[in-house]
Amino acid sequence: MNKALIIRILLLAMLGVVLGCFAYEAIMYGRVSRLRDQNPTSTSMMVTREQEARTRGVAPGHEQIWVPLDKISPNLQRAVLAGEDPNFAKHNGFDYEAIQKAWDEAQQQAQKEGDSDPGWIPDTSAFKRGASTITQQLAKNLYLSSQRSFVRKGQEAVLTIFLEHQLSKHRILELYLNVIEWGDGIYGAEAASQHYFRRSAAALAPDQAAFLSAMIPNPRTVFNPLIDPKRVARRQRNIMRIMPTVKMP
Repeated sequence: MNKALIIRILLLAMLGVVLGCFAYEAIMYGRVSRLRDQNPTSTSMMVTREQEARTRGVAPGHEQIWVPLDKISPNLQRAVLAGEDPNFAKHNGFDYEAIQKAWDEAQQQAQKEGDSDPGWIPDTSAFKRGASTITQQLAKNLYLSSQRSFVRKGQEAVLTIFLEHQLSKHRILELYLNVIEWGDGIYGAEAASQHYFRRSAAALAPDQAAFLSAMIPNPRTVFNPLIDPKRVARRQRNIMRIMPTVKMP
């Protein structure tokens, strides 16, 4: 095989990859666009949890009751923004101020821990969480796997741009509050409110809203109130302090 033919094959392969990427993004743009007036019947997160349950040999649970944003207490909306994305109303999907703050805090913690233990390996999970907006979290929950890679983060960024371009802030928040995980097989604000407080999401008091918001980072283990109630309570108190300062979209 001569050199010219090899180059031609490589160029055609590269062109195929580029065209494939454009086609995939066009499909995803269309899927995001439909979210304007269509509610998703499932998410990537839900599918993953179902697969995990079947792997363990148990029937997957699924509690979810879809409600419009005006049927979700402003207390919960404010609490979730306070806990996950205080600048949601003013950013374009990427909170650069929060990214810088989370990075600085992670660096300070790394230096502190490194000074006390030279063999310590930095844990960047807190930075990743602190730098992730509600729109980014929604993109990941709806469409992507939990695997961490540059490709996945790149796709998350593209989907975040699509969501912010196609949907209003109110719709993004409505979708987020209806699909996020609040325990094993519990999805969305209404199911969570019924499960933990036996009341509708519209009737949540500020402390109840802050409690649910406190669970969001990891409701099945780290912030599971049955496993570590003190940790949940600490985060609940912090969220309640921030709630009055949050600007609603």
